[in-house]
Amino acid sequence: MNKQIKIGIVGYGNLGRGVVSAIEQSSDMVVEGIFTRRAPESISVNNPNLKVWPISQAEAYKDEIDVMILCGGSATDLPEQGPQFAQMFNTVDSFDTHAKIPEYFDSVNKAAKDNGKTSIISVGWDPGLFSINRLMAEAILPVGETYTFWGDGVSQGHSDAIRRIEGVKGAVQYTVPIKEAVEKVRSGMNPELSTAEKHLRVCYVVTEEGYDQADIEKKIKTMPNYFADYETEVNFISEEELKEKHSALPHGGFVIRGGQSGDRNKQIIEFSLNLDSNPEFTSSVLVAYARAAYRLNQEGQAGAKSVFEVPPVYLSPKSAEELRKHLL
Repeated sequence: MNKQIKIGIVGYGNLGRGVVSAIEQSSDMVVEGIFTRRAPESISVNNPNLKVWPISQAEAYKDEIDVMILCGGSATDLPEQGPQFAQMFNTVDSFDTHAKIPEYFDSVNKAAKDNGKTSIISVGWDPGLFSINRLMAEAILPVGETYTFWGDGVSQGHSDAIRRIEGVKGAVQYTVPIKEAVEKVRSGMNPELSTAEKHLRVCYVVTEEGYDQADIEKKIKTMPNYFADYETEVNFISEEELKEKHSALPHGGFVIRGGQSGDRNKQIIEFSLNLDSNPEFTSSVLVAYARAAYRLNQEGQAGAKSVFEVPPVYLSPKSAEELRKHLL
């Protein structure tokens, strides 16, 4: 590329900070500014050259920013911000409420297409990289079953969803794969497994004074798209314990396809991730797809895209010719 891609960041939580770190490792990109709902002066950034502006002023920079990376939560932020910012900017986001992705895609697609912008939605590792690997495995082994396991690790989206409940002061949710289920899949048995048979969701919650913990627990366990279909364990702890024992953000998981080729040969495809920092890794994926959003828009490809529709070559700062050498 002949120029640095100018990146804007909406939101400066764990994802936003991770995006800044990832761009510092990408010589073809630069952070133009951070947009926040908080008072800009309250945002602490390590780099004194980083500019922080109120989110209400974002439209004033639509001609200066090449791609806006949206770092809000999927529960309430992105359903509003995705279509809103797609009217003004090329965007990338990590919307991860799987059941609502088609609806979200349609709303962002209309906003982006009507304004000549390119938006890549639901970028991360699941949805995202895991989605791609599921698709590839099923295409290669059409006869078989695909399984996805997450954890052990902290789910940012599910933790955020708990924190949105009135009376919750802080919360962390761990996703834990059930070992017996994993062993059956890896053995090539291709078992039928319900959602509850594959994962346990373990929640650690700090409540505000005066709120009924039994009511909060019920709201967590019955939350659609997040906990209703899972065996969920809710533990109420102190704020001090949450900070001391649950501040790290590890995660990971694996996609396994158990298939058959020919008459009887079992074939197993597995893709896995083991992450010290879930948000930093997700941020790195967002930054790679921001490069793709810019390139696609330069080619005139307006509208929303999923990760399935983005050629891998668009993610790399190297040219197609350079990458082709790795195949020789």
